[in-house]
Amino acid sequence: MNELDSLVKQAQELFAACTTPVELENAKAQYLGKAGHLTERMKGLAKLDIEAKKSQGALINAAKQAIEAALNHCREQLALAELNALLKAETYDVTLPGSLHSQGGLHPVSLSLERIEQIFNSMGFEVAQGPEIETDWFNFTALNTPEDHPARSMHDTFYVEGGYLLRTHTSPMQIRYAMAHVQKYQARIDAGQAMPEIRVIAPGRTYRVDSDATHSPMFHQCEGLWIGENISFKDLKVVFTDFCKTFFENEDLVLRFRPSFFPFTEPGAEIDIQFPSGPLAGRWLEVAGSGQVHPNVVRNMGLDPERFIGFAFGMGPDRLTMLRYGVNDLRLFFDGDIRFLSQFQ
Repeated sequence: MNELDSLVKQAQELFAACTTPVELENAKAQYLGKAGHLTERMKGLAKLDIEAKKSQGALINAAKQAIEAALNHCREQLALAELNALLKAETYDVTLPGSLHSQGGLHPVSLSLERIEQIFNSMGFEVAQGPEIETDWFNFTALNTPEDHPARSMHDTFYVEGGYLLRTHTSPMQIRYAMAHVQKYQARIDAGQAMPEIRVIAPGRTYRVDSDATHSPMFHQCEGLWIGENISFKDLKVVFTDFCKTFFENEDLVLRFRPSFFPFTEPGAEIDIQFPSGPLAGRWLEVAGSGQVHPNVVRNMGLDPERFIGFAFGMGPDRLTMLRYGVNDLRLFFDGDIRFLSQFQ
């Protein structure tokens, strides 16, 4: 066995004795490093003549390839051993009982919104969605809100850059939906033909500068609109009474329509409900605002108020949820306490 064969055998034995990747790399340096045994022999080739350099160089290259092959083999063996150790450490006993994970559920307000949509869908109402960042025109002007109305002030409205604001109600969607509806059937309207009625609800998040046990800076609203050629206040009372009795699953629920003022209705009314039994029995509870759509609002929709008439209403799903589930503080819905929210799953 010549000197190079002996060197290869030594390297193979040293590599095989290594138990960690670090040890193996240190052993590699003894043979293939800058000052390694083979590297020194490669440097010595410069002193030989051409023929000797060729023959000796070939032998050194063969030894180098053998050492590198042994090195790679040991690297693979160490990596495999490490993988097997990891798999053994992470082995699961499949005969053990499984770990139970609690399932999530819808937020109580989301449950109420779904219920509201289902009830009004059954009455033929469509559901409309729209932007939460609105223009002043859609949020106020189109709804007949005067320039000096308190709702426009910074005390009630969140204004953002560019003349926009966070919508204070979902009523702007009534205007957007009605305008799109009118545009779709404009030719029929101009020809004096019947237009399919506008029947829509607009649920969604709204924002106002307010926060206490019954108010939140972010809250939900659901606006409703029904416009046609012969829609009266009587239709409003029938629709909303039927909705409330269905939502609360109580046919004995009593409703009261109280005269009130809203810029976008004429006449307008607050809607109160009274439960016949339970902890809230005998109390009148305000749940919505409503009324016949003001002629100016009808006109802003692109319709002739002499021909088209209808009603609108706006209610707070958060408040309806509080009444349905007996919650006395609105802030509980938005605190994110899993102990509270898990009750509704």
